[in-house]
Amino acid sequence: MIRFEPRGPVPVSRVLSVLVAAAVAALLLAAIPMAFAGLSVFGAYGLMVKGAFGSMFAFTEMLTRATPLILTGLAAAVAFRAKLWNIGAEGQLYAGALAAVAVGTGAFGGPSLFLIPLVILAGALAGGLVMLGPTLLKTRLGVDEVVTTLLLNFIILLFVQMMLEGPMKDPMGMGWPQSEPILDEAALPKLMARMRIHWGLIIALVASLGVYFMLKRTVWGFEIRAVGENAAAARHSGIPVTATFVRVGLISGALAGLAGVGEVAGLKGYLTADLSPGFGYSGIVVAMLAGLSPVGVIIAALFIASIFVGADSMSRATGVSNYLADLMVAMSLLCVLVAGLFLRFKIRLVGAPAAKETAK
Repeated sequence: MIRFEPRGPVPVSRVLSVLVAAAVAALLLAAIPMAFAGLSVFGAYGLMVKGAFGSMFAFTEMLTRATPLILTGLAAAVAFRAKLWNIGAEGQLYAGALAAVAVGTGAFGGPSLFLIPLVILAGALAGGLVMLGPTLLKTRLGVDEVVTTLLLNFIILLFVQMMLEGPMKDPMGMGWPQSEPILDEAALPKLMARMRIHWGLIIALVASLGVYFMLKRTVWGFEIRAVGENAAAARHSGIPVTATFVRVGLISGALAGLAGVGEVAGLKGYLTADLSPGFGYSGIVVAMLAGLSPVGVIIAALFIASIFVGADSMSRATGVSNYLADLMVAMSLLCVLVAGLFLRFKIRLVGAPAAKETAK
């Protein structure tokens, strides 16, 4: 019989080495379908590396793809730290993008000098409010937040589609379901000329450092970690568990909403129903790869972004579907989950000594 026994505290160095080993294992496993597709494994990975890092344009494209992944990864990491299972970052991203467009197109007026801060604030507030509902349902009625946040993704996307076909439809869009473009005064500035990389990356990096400081150096962070370890014990010790959950939900939703702000105000300039190729769901993978570490989220997001951008480049060069990137990301998550199991538990074979004595 196999028995799992909890381990003691695990050194950070071992955690990092296991996460790196899991990422390497995922790349090795992805080599199997590559070989069956008739590709040279080393050649395919070489094309992927070149596609993500081979030029300044490729590198900035990778950073652009990593920007929303950092924010949605942070959204998942903060919520999961408190064992608030936010699966709705995709919907919160769209809510943030919708609010950013509503403000950024000048629909509510206001001085143009403050449009960028207002767009950022509106997107963060919209994402936070979307997450507030499932959080209150969990704390007040015990409703499973996995179900509510997941279903809200589809509800919000349908609402966005309704708005793009109705009140927010661009009259100059040639009939396409898209919003009016945001004003130049509301657009996030570019970081480099003739490149798509924008100030959303700076916002994501600052948010990551801010979340790290909050979790490690503040009372709020201590309460979040305590509730995540044991909510009943935290309540018994006087920690306001309900208020902590609400706070975590607002922060998590706001971070996902900022990802939507970056996509419309920094990259695309207007809102469409296909704004996100699944950044909200990929953010969960990023958070798990990072071990829920806010700083680790940056590294994990860069890893996932390089896979997606590199796989797109490799696909164009070889004719193999870029869905291989989704396979590699899924394998990365599975490898990290298995690695996490071995980090948390020791495996014991129960009854083996007794069997040996019987044999003697």
